[in-house]
Amino acid sequence: MLRLGIDVGGTNTDAVLVDGEQVLGAVKASTTADVTGGIVAAIRDLRQATGFDPAAVHAVMIGTTHFINALVEGERLAQTAAIRFGLPATRALPPLVDWPTRLTAAIGGHSYLCHGGHEYDGSPIAPFDEREFRDVLAKAADAGATSFALSSVFSPVNAEFETRAAEIIAEQLPGAPVSLSHEIGRMGLLGRENATVINAALRDLADQVATGLSRTVAEAGITAPVFLSQNDGTLMDVDYARRYPVATFASGPTNSMRGAAFLSRLRSCAVVDIGGTTSDVGILRNGFPREASTDVTVAGVQTNFRMPDVLSIGIGGGSHVLDGPSGTAVGPASVGYRLTEEALVFGGGRLTATDIAVAAGRAEVGDPSLVAHLDRSTVDAALRIIDDRLAEVVDRMRASAEPVPVVAVGGGSILVPEDLAGASHVVRPDHFAVANAIGAAIAQVGGEVDRVYSVTPQQRDAVLDEARQEAVDRAVAAGARPASVEIVDVEEVPLAYLPGNAARIRVKAVGELSLGGHDA
Repeated sequence: MLRLGIDVGGTNTDAVLVDGEQVLGAVKASTTADVTGGIVAAIRDLRQATGFDPAAVHAVMIGTTHFINALVEGERLAQTAAIRFGLPATRALPPLVDWPTRLTAAIGGHSYLCHGGHEYDGSPIAPFDEREFRDVLAKAADAGATSFALSSVFSPVNAEFETRAAEIIAEQLPGAPVSLSHEIGRMGLLGRENATVINAALRDLADQVATGLSRTVAEAGITAPVFLSQNDGTLMDVDYARRYPVATFASGPTNSMRGAAFLSRLRSCAVVDIGGTTSDVGILRNGFPREASTDVTVAGVQTNFRMPDVLSIGIGGGSHVLDGPSGTAVGPASVGYRLTEEALVFGGGRLTATDIAVAAGRAEVGDPSLVAHLDRSTVDAALRIIDDRLAEVVDRMRASAEPVPVVAVGGGSILVPEDLAGASHVVRPDHFAVANAIGAAIAQVGGEVDRVYSVTPQQRDAVLDEARQEAVDRAVAAGARPASVEIVDVEEVPLAYLPGNAARIRVKAVGELSLGGHDA
């Protein structure tokens, strides 16, 4: 089954053609401002390199930076109403309370509180006041809000208020985008609410991007379905992406880590993904990225939706190397996508980390004679900085004192030494430079349950079985082949501060994508 994997990075757009477990071809094209231009060029170059028939492609998987870039830049965001059900509780911290002023202004600053919400056991804090909500909805619409984010206290336990409010919006404002917090975030009101508001602010852009990506692929002569990569390493179809754009934020590092697992055949290891500007380090557990256990800050906003546990540092292949009176420094400034124009080995005038790697004999890129004049003390000092910082990040990410295997991927992974402190060994697999696109191409379909249950000792096994089955059902509903679905992660955390033997249970299931008659 032919799969086309595409990953849009800040510097390059990578494309790979995968048949089962065989990589048939891989190319890199420069990322363009409109993003789709880089995708067009990558598909064109891949066709020239492999001669594949577009009609023979069964699925296209894309990892994109469209949405995270829009949030970071504070541009192309919809006017969004953040409406919370929680009164008389939660008044002290209203919606958007912890948002950067710049982003609050970008989405209009529409914040509203209504009566409602639930306790952890599903009992209401206050009844749903329909008249109150209709009044708030009218105020929000009059203020210019076009997209709506609904959150309710403990809605992952009982979502009835969010669901009823969505029905009223559909009745009053047909076609208006609505995002519900119980479908997006986890336990924890503010983080879940913030993630929902971000999602709502991106809904208009998501519709434009989904349409544009589908059109770009179709214009290349490919009729196969298009999927986008999610934060947890699984796939969503284009229609799902229109509703949940926030689920793509971390698809870049996640794709690289999944690609690293596929290429190295290691299911548990550390992954160092180095691009032109940054190094991202994460941990693979059972073939999937370890997810962050705490809230994650995105563009200055605290959120609690699914995100990989990744630590980034400002060292990449294009990092500036400065050698002055105060010593040698590497990064965080970088030439980025201009590496092939500005680095010394390509005839440019800027000393970069890539030049250091070539001068030290770690890589053969460009023209080595152009860095032969570099002072050995400068090269050694820069290498020590790079090696020490990479080793430090790996050390901070590993869960025990035991050395771990390290898989080096990304175009800038030529910076990783063969002998890295804290690593049992370093693996640099074939096609390491396009691991991100390979991770997109081989992605699976997932389903997850994250909920608070009342667990008595006699019922524990039954409750866990129920959660497992629901996760499997969600994976199948998302497009996984039923026979291929397996449970990859189960987490049970007793909540001692709540009565009734409460426990938070999270179960994740994944399976192979079902493509009708092409599942073989």
